[in-house]
Amino acid sequence: MAYLLRHQLAWAAALACSAAPTLALAQTSSVESNARVTVTGRASTLAPLSGWDSAARDTPVAVNRINAADLALTGATRLADLVGFDSSVSDAYNAAGYIDYLTVRGFVIDNRYNVRRDGLPISGDTAIALENKAAVDILKGTSGLQAGTSAPGGLVNYVVKRPLAREHAELRLQFSGRNTVLATADLGGRAGEGGDFGWRLNAAHEQLRPELRNADGKRSLFAAAGEWRFGNLALLEVEGEFSRREQPTQQAFSLLGDRLPAVTDPRLNLNNQPWSLPTMFEGRTGSLRLTHQLWGSWRGVVQAGTQRLRTDDRVAFAYGRFDPVTYDCNPCDRFASDGTFSVWDFRSENEHRRFDAVQAEAMGRAVTGRLKHDLRLGVVQSSQGIDLQPQAYNLVGVGNVKGTAVLPADGTPYDPNTNRRERSREFFVQDRVQLNAQLTAWLGLRHTTFGRRSVRTNGSRATSYEDGLTTPWVALSAQIAPALMAFASRGEGAESQVVPNRPSQYTNAGQVLPVLKSVQEEVGVRGGPAGALNGHGMQWQATLLRITRPTSNLDACANLGLSPCTGRSDGDVRHQGVEVGVQWASSPWLLGVQATVLDALRRGSSVQPELNGKAPTNVPEQVLRARARWTPAAVPGLAVHGVISHEGKRQILPDNSLQLPAWTRADAVLTWGTPSSRAQWLLGVDNLSGRRYWREAPYQFGHAYLYPGAVRTLRAGVTMRL
Repeated sequence: MAYLLRHQLAWAAALACSAAPTLALAQTSSVESNARVTVTGRASTLAPLSGWDSAARDTPVAVNRINAADLALTGATRLADLVGFDSSVSDAYNAAGYIDYLTVRGFVIDNRYNVRRDGLPISGDTAIALENKAAVDILKGTSGLQAGTSAPGGLVNYVVKRPLAREHAELRLQFSGRNTVLATADLGGRAGEGGDFGWRLNAAHEQLRPELRNADGKRSLFAAAGEWRFGNLALLEVEGEFSRREQPTQQAFSLLGDRLPAVTDPRLNLNNQPWSLPTMFEGRTGSLRLTHQLWGSWRGVVQAGTQRLRTDDRVAFAYGRFDPVTYDCNPCDRFASDGTFSVWDFRSENEHRRFDAVQAEAMGRAVTGRLKHDLRLGVVQSSQGIDLQPQAYNLVGVGNVKGTAVLPADGTPYDPNTNRRERSREFFVQDRVQLNAQLTAWLGLRHTTFGRRSVRTNGSRATSYEDGLTTPWVALSAQIAPALMAFASRGEGAESQVVPNRPSQYTNAGQVLPVLKSVQEEVGVRGGPAGALNGHGMQWQATLLRITRPTSNLDACANLGLSPCTGRSDGDVRHQGVEVGVQWASSPWLLGVQATVLDALRRGSSVQPELNGKAPTNVPEQVLRARARWTPAAVPGLAVHGVISHEGKRQILPDNSLQLPAWTRADAVLTWGTPSSRAQWLLGVDNLSGRRYWREAPYQFGHAYLYPGAVRTLRAGVTMRL
């Protein structure tokens, strides 16, 4: 019976994968280590997110890979759940039921340009499920080598689960919160002569009932992946996924006048009007990839992908304290001192986003004289479009921090929105040059040309421009000893801006600003044997970093209502600091500690000179992440996991007049299940002490917001291997 079921599932997977292009195509890259059948015998057909096909510990680029086992252990179901894995990553306006944002090395990543799926660009302005992801990679630092235009914080790359080399069937059931129930299935196998065809299905459904009130919802995922192996010459891979999430958005708190309030009930959601509707994210994504052995060590890879998204963004939005007649605000960027605030009925429905990309690249080795080269050359062609409808953003009354106000709805879409189109072409070359037995040079260059257009939904404020930019990257590494490597690097990133086409405010409306070139410099050392953590031993690293990012005055002109304003460059922001990490294993213990200390400053502004020398908002001065695992020999299969996260104080307001206090949180997880058992049991407690604290203070849309940390939450689950 089991054989018949798996045989039928194999045919179902083949049909689903063959139909994937009609669902929508997306992007692809590396996969689960030692779990792939490839034409080269390696664990991946593509270079990893760093761009070089070499071990992460030997590459002078900071990339943190969070694998599927870690995702399941922590109960992570969204990107925002991953901040506890890296001391250089923190929250950035991460609300339940909404889009995920991350701050990396103090910079908020751009969801339009800093998100990848198996190496190809996608939009992060949606809900991305993790159940069909083998890993999530986080690149830390300026990403000009790996992307064209992008914010300097880094990149996020989702790695899709691919067929394994064996048959498998795994079911998981998890309970958390008030009564949140998650059920997942992961099935796969191989068929054909010699197992040339592999298939994999992933499905998930979650009934969301978190401790946060007025945030009940649901989400679903179905994904299929297949691969065909053609001897030792070629591998064809195809995959597609459909996901949907409906959940009301969590509305943040704010300052009460000039004071930071005590932490209120973290279960209270101010988006609790009778007419509050869930925000809906729906996505269809997929990809096609062909890997072909060319000659010698050279291989070529061509991959194509597309993404189709639909969103209904709806919330009872709290913003400032406005007079309902004159629309004057006092205060504008926070709640009133008596705990009241203006409530706006915000609805932007039927949003459509699409992202298409094709990439062709060749990778291999060459020798010139005494120098050995590992080369990667390629081109990426991508396009994106955003089609929106007129939106509602209507003042409906006054709310309060107790959440007791009941207000009328007004969902009439009076406000125009902005539609966008963009096309880009990127050429890149990377070369790892072995200078001698100890020294290696790492060279990279990416040239990007692009064209962008935007227009309001009522046909006004049209802009159109074309531009080009080049982003180099260079590093030198030295293998000082077999277990000690030092490196230094310098890389550039680039962002492009156009002055809003609003002649009533800007004297140069619609003009393109000079490209904003970010620069990152790093010096670091890494130590420890490669296989230290498989048994006994220690690995460690320390990195000094500095990122300088030019800024324009466009945000200041918009937020302050400056008129007339001439759009131009306006100083920069400098982030410098140190990242250190240690991992140590000695049975039955495994310990890991990471720490990041950042000194971030605004410099050279002539529009807001009072901010020069001030720290940016919502960037913690220091972050500590510590993880431990204990596997007592007396109880085979039992593992005790502990996690401690500490984030230092951060600025709430641009003038640094108020700070969010530091906070510390501890989580614990028990797992039990021997390698021979079919069941793996899990019991976890998040926020073990039940402490109340303000988790983050994002300054967004010209407003200071506060998000509390979640209350103590229990998780229990079981994973069955059939």
